[in-house]
Amino acid sequence: MEFSNYLKYFEEILLLPEPLPPYDNPAYLDYTRLNWSRMNRWLKHGVLLPEVEEAMAAIKEPRHWIIITEPWCGDAAHSVPFIERMAALNPLVTTSYELRDSPPFLIEKYLTGTSKSIPKLIIRNAAGEDLATWGPRPADCQVLYQQLIDEKADFETVKTALQQWYNKDHGRQQQQELLPLISL
Repeated sequence: MEFSNYLKYFEEILLLPEPLPPYDNPAYLDYTRLNWSRMNRWLKHGVLLPEVEEAMAAIKEPRHWIIITEPWCGDAAHSVPFIERMAALNPLVTTSYELRDSPPFLIEKYLTGTSKSIPKLIIRNAAGEDLATWGPRPADCQVLYQQLIDEKADFETVKTALQQWYNKDHGRQQQQELLPLISL
């Protein structure tokens, strides 16, 4: 689906009088509302690095970026806006969105270890060949996440720590990690 359709799908989840699973769980729905707010904040106020803007302008061959995500994903709320804003800089770059938990289950081909972690970005050339993948989160954020998991931190602690990390970073590390992949 196109980004506009993903946004519509996301918003419809929040507007349904009786949300479908997993959004029928109040905790999921509340977290999804937060993600909507966070995503829209980054779409409006996220700043792209000048070197990323230059790299995007330098793309001379068609690229297709596939983003595997879900509205309930907190990491996606912080990462997807930067991916979409980057792609919008060059008409040779198109994006499409695949839901992790719906057919065709593309995530099965792009596991993080044995996990279906999202978001996941797949960069393909015009022939449909994979050039690179990125995700589910920037390296330093992943280190923090793994440390908290190893410490058996509860979900609320993990969620808060990652949120604080993303707020402090402002999308910079993600962009720096994507910079070499843009040029492939």
